[in-house]
Parts: sequence; structure tokens; C-alpha cells
Amino acid sequence: MSLTPTRRTFLTGAAGIGAASLLKAPAAAAASACVTLTREEHRAVVIGSGFGGGVAALRLAQAGVPVTVLERGRRWPTGPNAETFPHVSGLDKRMLWYGTLPEAVRPLAQLLGTPLDFTPYAGLLEPVLGRNILAVCASGVGGGSLVYQGMTLQPSEAVFTAWLPEQLDYQRMNSVHYPRVARMLHTATAPDELIATPTYYAARVFAERVREAGYGLEKIPMPIDWDYALAELRGEMKPSYTNGDCALGVNNGGKHSVDVTYLRQAEATGNVTVATLHNVTSVARARDGRWEVHVDRTDDAGTVVEQKILTTRALVMAAGSLNTSRLLVRAGATGAIPDLPDGLGEGWGTNGDRIYAWTDLQEDFGAEQGGPVVYGSKDWADPATAHTIIQASLPPLGIDARTTMLVGFGVSADRGRFRYDSLTDSVTLHWPLGGDSAVHRQIHRRVSAVAAGLGVLTDTNSLVNSTWHPLGGAPMGTVCDLEGRVKDQPGLYVLDGALIPGTTGACNPSMTIAAVAERAMDAIVTQDVGTTV
Repeated sequence: MSLTPTRRTFLTGAAGIGAASLLKAPAAAAASACVTLTREEHRAVVIGSGFGGGVAALRLAQAGVPVTVLERGRRWPTGPNAETFPHVSGLDKRMLWYGTLPEAVRPLAQLLGTPLDFTPYAGLLEPVLGRNILAVCASGVGGGSLVYQGMTLQPSEAVFTAWLPEQLDYQRMNSVHYPRVARMLHTATAPDELIATPTYYAARVFAERVREAGYGLEKIPMPIDWDYALAELRGEMKPSYTNGDCALGVNNGGKHSVDVTYLRQAEATGNVTVATLHNVTSVARARDGRWEVHVDRTDDAGTVVEQKILTTRALVMAAGSLNTSRLLVRAGATGAIPDLPDGLGEGWGTNGDRIYAWTDLQEDFGAEQGGPVVYGSKDWADPATAHTIIQASLPPLGIDARTTMLVGFGVSADRGRFRYDSLTDSVTLHWPLGGDSAVHRQIHRRVSAVAAGLGVLTDTNSLVNSTWHPLGGAPMGTVCDLEGRVKDQPGLYVLDGALIPGTTGACNPSMTIAAVAERAMDAIVTQDVGTTV
């Protein structure tokens, strides 16, 4: 166990830890007048259980370091015919982290035409509204891997070196770290016998249209055991993959998310404890140079049932680009962590995300569309304009809308930043109006060619400018070194999307975040364990 024998408890008011929190659950105000304040000491603490946190926990544990992973959400165990995750056709409280839904998001909810339940609950997604941008982050053991489509794409060397630090050494990452991640996630492409079935008609139409437009087409590696989808076809379990009902998690299992890969192996070492429903409200540097992590332990409804102060010699920030950045920017602005690098909060990007609904009167894509992703089309010849489009299944809505989804992402030099407001004690994300317009034009040209004819494209970003792939805020080079060590802050690390400077090279970010974290942990285990860790 990572908890030391010394554990002290006190009684305090609901705000007893001190500073107001920008990350406090909306329902936290319902905490009782007096809750327990507990102080704990830990060897290493990891905030967040997504790709960066999962890699860090496993590699530290294998090196013999006791690790406590703090996750603000809950576990989501799956299995054949489970009802763990919500369905888009009837969204309920499981979708949103404590009912959080900014007003600007409602047009997208109306587009789906599904009811929403705002009952406070430790749900899967937190929409974060900034200036000119809505970014989405995940909650739950496994982080974004629970709800991402699963595209496990590796950028080419030319695109990688054009947009990420050359010192990362693409050749070594290509031979060591990217393959390691692929093995951990058991990536595979969809089998032809599955694609040939009726519910994968939309994927076949996309492939045909891409070829007719003169573009290249590839199968997309996915962290999925496709035998589960084939078993659905045989009637051995109810549909989940084969009807596209996997936009908010796969109820049947077979998806190699972080909770069942990296974290399962980490916990099996006996050196890792995953503490769920532990919402980190602030971080600080203690007087003795160690790190303090202030936590609200909540119930599923968000009521604070205990407050904690964890002290640790090694703190790994892996709460995702949004929450890692907000915690650190606030800590720097309030003096909780003195002398943080000047570039903190900057270098933030959207990965060039664009999402379209493609309605085509010539094609009946089907009320049920097999998923989650089969094919993609890359344009990486020019690293300066590299972009990718894919077709994703429309979740079953109970009607045949003759619609499927086209998703694009690509490189962009546009960047946003996080700013602290002392009047509200909060951190807000600022994005330039019209940001990413160059790459969006490239993506739009490509999807328009694919949807030519009687196709109609609805650009969801024109309704709500959004990203599911936030990156940056504590980027390597200006804030951290290439191994995620925060400059001049021994024992403080950033190992998630916040470390990546705005783009992962025309690929969705998961593969590169994990590979960069694997590379970093090789160095940290070799050089830092026994000193700062």
C-alpha cells in the first residue's frame, strides 16, 4: 500500500482546506457543515487515470515505487450484456460529471434530439466552456480511453518532426515506444468479414467515396478485440459494436481501455492504489519542499464526505490538458507553487478537430451503423497542412436519419492560453476567434469531396466550436523538459496532454500521449527513482 502508517484526521468545515477550488464538483456545496479532514503521506501521487496517468502508475510500480492514483470519477466495469454506460438514445445522469452542461452546448444536444438528465452524478464527461471554444474532458478510471472512439494513429516522421521537438527522437519512439503502446492496447483493424455485414454499410460507402475522390484509404488500428463484434453477429451478446452503440463506452467489453490494460497491470503489482471519487481541488509546494495535494472525497452525487491533504515527494500531473493546466496555473498565480515557468498556461491547441454530420439522400446509411471506426483517409504529404478524416458510426437514435459522422483533425499553429482571474479565483481558457481556420478549410475541402452529390454536411463546430482533443497548457520546451519534469520544480511532473504543444501531427492524441509518457518514464525510472521519486 502507498499510504504510510501515519494518518491523522481532524474535523473541519466544508471549506476547511482553504483555497476555493475551480475544480470543485458543482454539488460539493451540499457537503455537511463538518466533514473529516485527513492528512496522509505517500511516496508518489498521480492525479488522473487516463493514458499519461496509467503509463506513469504502471512503470513506477514496476520499479518498486508505491503509487496512489487519484481519480475524481468512478470505475465503469463492463462485460457482455452489461448496462454500465449510457445510451445516446436515452442519455441519463451517467453522461455528465455532476450535471455540468454549459448553455452553449445545448444546440448539440438538440441536434441529437435525445433527452438529458441533469441529476448530479460522477458521470463520464465534463464540458468546459472557454472563450471561443468548448473543450471536453473525461472522468472515470481510464480517463478519456473510456469514451474515445479508439483510433490509435501514429504520425509519420516528417509530420512528427515538423510539429514536435526533434529531440524526442522519432526513430527511437518508432522502434520502442509507439510499438510498446500498440502492444499494451492490443490494437487491430476491423476484419473484412465484419465490414461486409449490413450494419457496416456506412463504412463501405465512405471507403467507396474516398476512392472515387482520388484519395488514399486505410483501415484504422483500434484497441478492440473484434471477436466481440463477431460474437454479436452470432447472437451471443446484444449489439454494442455492430449497432454503433459505443459512443459513450462499450457495454460488452472487448475495448482495451486504460483501466483494463495499464491500470490493471499496475494494480496487479501490489504497488498501486487507485482512489476513486477523489477530486483534486488544488496543489501546492509544502514548506519542506514536498508536494501537497488537496482533495475532496465525494459520493456519486458529488457531496463531499471527506477532505484530504496528501503530502508526497513526487507528484505526477495527469488530469488531462484542461485540469492539469488549470490546477498549475492557479497554483502559480496564487503563490501556492512559487517560481513556476513563465510559459505555464500557454501553447494550448485543439488538435484541429472538426466534426460533421453527413446526410445523404442517395444512401441509406442505416438506423444502426456498425462501429466505432473502420476507415480513414490521410493527407500527410505536406507536414505544414497534414490532416486526416475518418467515418464514425452515428449512435442508434431509434430513427433512420440517413446520416453518419465524418471527423477530421490536423495540424495548426494557432494556440490558446489559460488565464487566472483573481476576482473569481478561477482559470479560464482563451482561444483566438477563428483559430484553426487554415486546417479547417483543408478538412472541409476533403469531406466535401467525399460527400459530393446529394450529400449535406452539417458542421457541428459552426453550432458550438469544440474539441475533444485538448492539448498543451504546460508544454515541453517552455514549461517542462521532454520527460515532463517541470523546470526548477524537483519532483513535479506533467505526463498527459498538457505536455503536448497543441497538436499530435494529424492524429488523434492518445497514441502519442501514451508513447511520450512511455519515453518519459524510461528516463524517470532510470534517473529519478531514489532521488526525487
